[in-house]
Amino acid sequence: MTDFEFTFALFGLLLGLSLAEVLSGLARSIEARLRLGSGLRIGWLTPLLGAFVFLDLLSFWQAAWVARDVITVSGATLLMVSVFAGAYYLAASLVFPRGIAADTDLDDHFFRIRRVVIGVMLALLVVQLAFYAGTPALSARLMNPLALGMTAILVTLMITAMVVRGQIWTRVAMLALVGRYIVAYLL
Repeated sequence: MTDFEFTFALFGLLLGLSLAEVLSGLARSIEARLRLGSGLRIGWLTPLLGAFVFLDLLSFWQAAWVARDVITVSGATLLMVSVFAGAYYLAASLVFPRGIAADTDLDDHFFRIRRVVIGVMLALLVVQLAFYAGTPALSARLMNPLALGMTAILVTLMITAMVVRGQIWTRVAMLALVGRYIVAYLL
C-alpha cells in the first residue's frame, strides 16, 4: 500500500460521508415536501448550495489525486487530512436542515447558513492553494493561466454569494457558482 492509498482511505471516507450528507439532505427535503404538503417551500437557493458543495467536493477529491505523489504518511498528514475533510463534512451537514417543519422555507435556511458554509469552503480553498504553492511539485499548476482565471472566478463568485442581497441576485450568484464548476469539468 502506498502512502497515498493509506492516507486517501481516511480522506475518501470523510469526503464520501460529506457527499452522502448533501444527498441525504436533499432526499429529506423532497420527502418532507411530499409528506407535509405545500407549506414546505424548497426554493432554489438551498438546492443550488447543495449542488455547489457537491461539485466542490468532487473537485477536492480530484485535487487529492493530483497531489498523490507528494503525500507521505505521518501524524501531521493524517491530522491535516482529518481537519480538512472534517471541515467539509461540517459544511455539507449544514446545507439542508435536519428538522423540517411544515412551514419551513429552505430559502430562509439558505440565508441563515450561507456565510458559514461558503466561508468554510473558501477557507478550504485557501488551504489547498497554500499547500500547492508550498509544494514545489505542485506549484507549477497554480501558474497555468486557465487555472488562475478559473480560481479567480471561483473566489469572486464565492464572496459574491456570501454577501449579495436579495433572492434574484443571490440565485444568479449561486447559478454562476454551479455553472463555473460545470464549465471547469467540461474543459
